[in-house]
Amino acid sequence: MAPKTPKRILWSALENLSKENFEKFCHALVDRPQDPRVRRNRVEGKNFLDVADVMISTFTGIEALKVTEEILRDIGCSEDADELASEAAALRSSAPDSTNASKAAALRSSVLDSTNEEHFVDKHRNELIQRVSVVGPILDKLLMEKVINHEVYAEIHSKSTNQAKIRAVYDGPLRAARACKDIFYIILKDLEPYLIRDLEGN
Repeated sequence: MAPKTPKRILWSALENLSKENFEKFCHALVDRPQDPRVRRNRVEGKNFLDVADVMISTFTGIEALKVTEEILRDIGCSEDADELASEAAALRSSAPDSTNASKAAALRSSVLDSTNEEHFVDKHRNELIQRVSVVGPILDKLLMEKVINHEVYAEIHSKSTNQAKIRAVYDGPLRAARACKDIFYIILKDLEPYLIRDLEGN
């Protein structure tokens, strides 16, 4: 039996959709406001294998699975999303360091990796605590990347304000290792792009 890969998991998830739901999925994929975007002509009239290839080439492996899960939930295919999430979690657990390792490698050549320089998230701690607004999705991604576990996730989520939640992230998981700060920074760039650009400009 061939080993599960992100592409094979995508094949299975998309193949199981009804024709109507597959069309909804393609429309939702094209209409995503976040970058990177997928052009309509890349998926229009294509089958599930072609669409899976487009997603892998656009988002890369694990990220393509995350985007697929989000879209499935948005179009009301929660059971399919749950099944995909389960397979994605099994894939990550079989190679737990692969995602983080690739991100860390990408950062080694950047200013973030200089041990003599203050990390971006430390330098802008106060601004991030006050201005980050999409806290729920950030915690979800920290959990998926294994920066926090379910117990810490629940504890942070129980805080009453966004400021308290981000402060708890700083006071707990970000103290563990520089790699945790790197992942937090990457998540912020994805979910709070305008805020990060503003802070980088300063």
